[in-house]
Amino acid sequence: MLSQSDADYLLQLLKRLVDQGVLDFPAEGQQRTLDLVSEDGKEQFVVDIYRGRINIAKCTYQKRYKREIPLLRLDVEAHPHTNPDGTVIGPNHLHIYMEGYGDKWAYELENEPFSDLRDLVTTLIEFLEKCRVVNLHEISIQGGVFDYDGQREDLG
Repeated sequence: MLSQSDADYLLQLLKRLVDQGVLDFPAEGQQRTLDLVSEDGKEQFVVDIYRGRINIAKCTYQKRYKREIPLLRLDVEAHPHTNPDGTVIGPNHLHIYMEGYGDKWAYELENEPFSDLRDLVTTLIEFLEKCRVVNLHEISIQGGVFDYDGQREDLG
């Protein structure tokens, strides 16, 4: 288990996608894992992308530390989530690591920078920006509803 200060540190680290070039967004019912590394090369992360099979609008984006510890997860068109205190959160929500609970708490997306959850490729780019990935300009994403050609600003 991570302390909250360690988790906060890992969430704020600038990261780079290991693979550059063309990235194929997963088709319905498929998944894809992207490798990330911190700018200093000391910390490793992965981003998982899971696509719904029946509901093609359903998608989960998850960032894990060392392939084991979920730090951040965005659920789009998922089942409503019940937090440990019994609060029910709607189908679009964000999980952020909390010491003692892992990723069990979810938050409504009211103040989050996701512009159009129906556009799963744009949502991936915005999730990667939230993960503090700085080299998005080095990739293009094909598949989903829209393609992405690396033209957004990075966090530099």
